[in-house]
Amino acid sequence: MFIVTNREVDETKTTVKDAFKSYPNACGPNELRLAEAVRDGKEWRIRILPDQISDEMAAEVGLTHEVDPDTGEKKPLYASAYVARRIVERVNPKMLGGKPMGKGKGKQKGRNLVFFVHGFNNNVQAVLDRAEEIEETYGVEVLPFTWPANGGGVKGVVSYLSDKRDALASTGALDRCLGKLEDILNRIHEDHVKRVEGLANARYANKDKPGQIDAEQWDLFFTKESQKWCPFNVSIMLHSMGNYLFKHLLKSSVYRGNRLLFDNVLMVAADANNENHAEWVGRIQCRGHIYVTINERDSALLASRMKVGEQQLARLGHYPYKLDCPQAVYVDFTNQPHVGSEHAYFEGGALKNAKVKAFFDDAFNGNYAETGLVFDIGRNMYRLN
Repeated sequence: MFIVTNREVDETKTTVKDAFKSYPNACGPNELRLAEAVRDGKEWRIRILPDQISDEMAAEVGLTHEVDPDTGEKKPLYASAYVARRIVERVNPKMLGGKPMGKGKGKQKGRNLVFFVHGFNNNVQAVLDRAEEIEETYGVEVLPFTWPANGGGVKGVVSYLSDKRDALASTGALDRCLGKLEDILNRIHEDHVKRVEGLANARYANKDKPGQIDAEQWDLFFTKESQKWCPFNVSIMLHSMGNYLFKHLLKSSVYRGNRLLFDNVLMVAADANNENHAEWVGRIQCRGHIYVTINERDSALLASRMKVGEQQLARLGHYPYKLDCPQAVYVDFTNQPHVGSEHAYFEGGALKNAKVKAFFDDAFNGNYAETGLVFDIGRNMYRLN
């Protein structure tokens, strides 16, 4: 899988612990790097991608350099272009000329894309392991953003507060990361449009009048093929303190809130204040739904509230009151079988509960996940039972 980070990286290293550092990039916390991670037994092998890709990398994914008309020199190709081509191979192989997707012999199945922002005290190994589990469980392609959430090598309250400071420092990086994701999706879209335009031009060229086309039939074909060839959804999952990071981005002056990147937004076990959350959650843009998941027994959120005493208010991910954001869909997992006091109830033993798995399966894949759930009008939230 591919990974985006504002951590300091060492391009000469190929193991997780050596390639990624626990502190921000030396060029500043807004500096981003892309990397590829490949499972090798129990370990991950890492390739830090250069900012500008080589000719060999470009040829690997069928990219060609554009030429500057003024200088005649080749324009550079960036790592985001390479990653866009590699991701589209997985989410929609037909767009690059692969076999049609669907059921049956020889078919290639497309996948939806999930952008994942992790929480408190996660090293890169843990992030990759979790992203892999999400991929295998829900059949999606995961693109993680990892920020320096290692607690500086300390534990407890100091570690928690250290990660909160790192989260605040990483808001600009997350904004740039969303911009990079937008660039990747735009590149996928551009490749897609060029391919469909070529098919339409070949099919509906007017043979009697060279250079002219049957415009009406061209438009109908283009619209139909565009929908048929681009079936993947894009969602974001923010876990735990990843929501705190997103909150401060949404409230900051650097946030460009007009980006409509995501079908669904999943705010899972949000380690952010419940108080006044409607103020910033209401700024989120998406095509589908904003899901806020709640577990009153969440041990990690209860512990995080106690870490700094009375200064730490009720957390959004465990407090079933004041659920007052009109754009949000609140879903309560409290007292569900196998959920218990879990903080990451989208994985592990919680998935023994078929209702839990079905909810996240729909949400991750861009569908309406609240369909069939019971609505508690008094609390303004859905329940799984």
